[in-house]
Amino acid sequence: MNKQDVKKRSLVFFLVPNFSMLPFSAAIETLRIANRMLGYEAYTWRLASTDGQQVLSSSGIGIEVNSSLADERKHLGGENRPSMVLVCSGIYVEDFSNKSVNAWLREVYNRGIAVGSLCTGAHVLAQAGLLSGKRCAIHWENLPGFAEAFPQVDVYADLYEIDSNIYTCAGGTASLDMMLNLIDQDFGENLVNRVCEQALTDRVRGPHDRQRLPLRARLGVQNAKVLSIIELMEKNLAEPLSLLEIADSADLSRRQIERLFRQEMGRSPARYYLEIRLDRARHLLVQSSMPVVEVAVACGFVSASHFSKCYRELYNRSPQQERAERKLTLSAIAR
Repeated sequence: MNKQDVKKRSLVFFLVPNFSMLPFSAAIETLRIANRMLGYEAYTWRLASTDGQQVLSSSGIGIEVNSSLADERKHLGGENRPSMVLVCSGIYVEDFSNKSVNAWLREVYNRGIAVGSLCTGAHVLAQAGLLSGKRCAIHWENLPGFAEAFPQVDVYADLYEIDSNIYTCAGGTASLDMMLNLIDQDFGENLVNRVCEQALTDRVRGPHDRQRLPLRARLGVQNAKVLSIIELMEKNLAEPLSLLEIADSADLSRRQIERLFRQEMGRSPARYYLEIRLDRARHLLVQSSMPVVEVAVACGFVSASHFSKCYRELYNRSPQQERAERKLTLSAIAR
């Protein structure tokens, strides 16, 4: 697409209940600033929901919308046809399922309109069948459950991914980066730099920049050997390595590893390994409908009973209680 030919782009932000305000507002504000720098409305947008009614964000703030799903289907064949549709969601996206939304998204895509998502919206796109064999990005916290639910999708913990006409981002401030990419496509680097100056951001992050802080910053650990061992553990959760295998890989003795972990992490390497496996299990329990026994296997436990015992010891509740508490939370939100 020739940048000189691009004058206007219209977007529809489809709001899913409990959507995250930060990526939603960051995306819109980035486009608003671009309009201000250009001196005209190059980017226009409207908000939509399934029934055209207000949608509550995860922070409890209600957002009024401009149109319903029925309205948007009519717009596809008229002058209000958008050039891009972005699904905005957040927590509890796994419980959102709407066949009409899925059909609309497929129709949008088949008509050559760009489709995308903010935060956990990739889950909705995958439900609609639009991400099979595609690269996508999703928030790191939702990645384990998403990967289990949609094994046919190439999901990454990147800031954002653009695969042909599908745009996905991990949420948070990553939506700003994805919108800056869009602005660059349309108007070039000079406008991107002007928007960054207005938004007080000192650099444009690339799609493959990391979502999470580096281990060194996240854990407050400086020892390179300990950090390399933790990275190795995080890569081998389904089939845990033995301490002997870890020692061979780190070129240390078992005793040295034990001593380092006591000093740096305040616990044994076996205990730390168990905790990160249980943390992964907790994400799967609240983000997927996988049977408890399958969650146990996916996190390297040989039996459901052993998994339940370890889980209760760490979180003071069983895996079944974890799921039950989540259902109660969802019921309270629905009321």
